[in-house]
Amino acid sequence: MGLGKFFETFSSDIGIDLGTCNTLIYIRGKGIVVSEPSVVAVERGTRQVVAVGTEAKRMLWKTPGDIIAIRPLRDGVIADLESTEKMIRYFIGKVLPKRWFVKPRMVIGVPSCITEVERRAVEECAYKAGARDVKIIEESLAAAIGAEIPIFEPAGHMVCDIGGGTTEISVISLGGMVVTNAIRIGGDEFDEAIIKHVRSVHNLIIGEQTAEKLKMEIGNATPEKKIEKMEIKGTDAITGLPRRLEIDSVEVREALQEPISVVIEEVKRTLGQTPPELAADIVERGIVMTGGGSLLKGLPKLVAKETGVPVILAEDALLSVALGAGKYYEHAKDQSNSRNIYNSIG
Repeated sequence: MGLGKFFETFSSDIGIDLGTCNTLIYIRGKGIVVSEPSVVAVERGTRQVVAVGTEAKRMLWKTPGDIIAIRPLRDGVIADLESTEKMIRYFIGKVLPKRWFVKPRMVIGVPSCITEVERRAVEECAYKAGARDVKIIEESLAAAIGAEIPIFEPAGHMVCDIGGGTTEISVISLGGMVVTNAIRIGGDEFDEAIIKHVRSVHNLIIGEQTAEKLKMEIGNATPEKKIEKMEIKGTDAITGLPRRLEIDSVEVREALQEPISVVIEEVKRTLGQTPPELAADIVERGIVMTGGGSLLKGLPKLVAKETGVPVILAEDALLSVALGAGKYYEHAKDQSNSRNIYNSIG
């Protein structure tokens, strides 16, 4: 058995969706093994890790003075290198044996709008966390593989991946990105828009978790027959005292209009930059939407209405990037095998 074959047989292939809101990890043969918030709680003085993931998210904005809960990623990029490395190491240590026989290969999905320095920071984190080999790929390419789009075909496929910190829209053909645009707007900005609206209209200060709950439970992008209501609690901006407020889905939709329209404009811009032959394929096949942000009620319907192109919501929209990153090596191997067969015929 050659060394390469040996490594392939005994090592794990790990796909990571290093998201602003959540980190998802896929292991070949096991599926998604980690889906937890990208939050790390550390001691203020020593930077000693107290909690990671779900447990740390519960501490967000609620910690005593000696503990700080931080989100090490912002807008899809690493804002705190040390905490990101500790977070990756913790999640991987949770799902792999303590003493690895062979170090794993890692594929990490990142937004295409990040800089070369930011890309290297992600790579460095993965190596420090114990990877043997690291491959950094664009999120929309990973999402396309995860959504089982036949990306190696000589045909145009459009993917719109709305994550926590970024939205990436790409046209893929023959396994490569023909056109790609990314903006630093995602689910976080949706929450921020709700927070701003509630404060400016009702003088009520609410936290990120309350805004996220509003978005998920009664948020929508298109008008619906039934108007839903929800009670929220926050701090009165004038008196500083706690206060309750009932808010309805119409108001939440109004609050979300601005960030949603920016996303739709970006989709239209990408369609406008697409070569005519590939645009014809997209009109026929539709736009595939992935990422947690695409799960906002009525958003796929609104994108279809505004662009005149059919929209398909990926089956595992939330998991697409992690699934695609984890299956990247298999896809690349299948592709090189089919090329070899083609070349031997040629």
